[in-house]
Amino acid sequence: MDAFPKGSVGLVQAKTQHFDTPLPLANGRVLSEYDIIYETYGELNSDKSNAILICHALSGDHHAAGYYSEDEKRPGWWDHYIGPGKAIDTNHFFVLSLNNIGGCNGSTGPLSINPETQTPWGADFPTLRVRDWVETQKRLADLLGIGQWAAIVGGSLGGMQAMRWALEYPDRVKNCVAIASALKLTAQNIAFNETARQAIMADPNFLDGKYNEHNTIPKNGLAVARMIGHITYLSGDGMGEKFGRELRSGSFSLGCDDPLEFEIESYLRYQGAKFSTQFDANTYILMTRALDYFDLAREYNHNAVEAFSHATCKFLVISFTTDWRFSPERSKEIVQALLHAKKSITYAEIESSYGHDAFLVPNKRYNDVFSGFMAGIAHDIKRGEI
Repeated sequence: MDAFPKGSVGLVQAKTQHFDTPLPLANGRVLSEYDIIYETYGELNSDKSNAILICHALSGDHHAAGYYSEDEKRPGWWDHYIGPGKAIDTNHFFVLSLNNIGGCNGSTGPLSINPETQTPWGADFPTLRVRDWVETQKRLADLLGIGQWAAIVGGSLGGMQAMRWALEYPDRVKNCVAIASALKLTAQNIAFNETARQAIMADPNFLDGKYNEHNTIPKNGLAVARMIGHITYLSGDGMGEKFGRELRSGSFSLGCDDPLEFEIESYLRYQGAKFSTQFDANTYILMTRALDYFDLAREYNHNAVEAFSHATCKFLVISFTTDWRFSPERSKEIVQALLHAKKSITYAEIESSYGHDAFLVPNKRYNDVFSGFMAGIAHDIKRGEI
């Protein structure tokens, strides 16, 4: 019996690349040096034309597919769609997935040592923009000799990175896949992010972001922040189907004084507690602010059509019916701008009850649309058109 499920890339190993060339950031500050941790799946072909870049979302990282050991129970976060015979077929593509700087899973971020102080960066780590991530991704591509991506693929915040690539380096992107994404956040989205940040900063153990120096973490605040975020990633129908108003403990019976606990309450507390020990609070604050700051058309007279006029690649845009955090209307704004800019665009709105999380879970129509587009790219590579 095989150690891993059919279609898995199997055992994978993370690699770390150190950069000592200073990185000027969009906010005017400079990182003198930094590390990027990444994984690769599949083989790079002789002319390096089959490379796919995976851009992760808010709490994602470099571990997108496969397993670190035969004992690992859960594969990478996008294992449903990366592997032999899957949408991003590693029989045809060389796939690179990285953890962005500012992260907390191996790339330089708030948990890393500031070379100037020899103490953890903490809250002093520079604020970042999506364009900063694009620049570091470009530098990694340069180092690997990848002059052009066959496709850049991302969901949510990852889709924003893919679109920014198409504007910043149009000659280096043949296809852009933006899933459950947006041209910019709505005021409601920014409000959710600020509420989550305030929950973290109100925790007594936050200590102005210097909690690591005191060997503690703002566990309760980060757990609440995750609960807030998790609620917005799900759909009302999905939560209703999964939990309804089922009780985990207590009773509505007369004379029963036991406190009531609903299943949804227990689930959210579990998710929040788990996340609070796996993710860094300063990173969460930094990443949500990068989301808030993103506006694809800001430097183009706030005109998305003018912005996309600089792109030369083909686009696939996908949305999900019950995603109210990044609703289909936001994807349709992207599509309309691309159409007016006379770009090649494929769009699909997928029926799903999973809300924003739908881009992570199996769905036949989603898989068919995604796989069909990626198969076209593989065909273009085979014909030498990429």
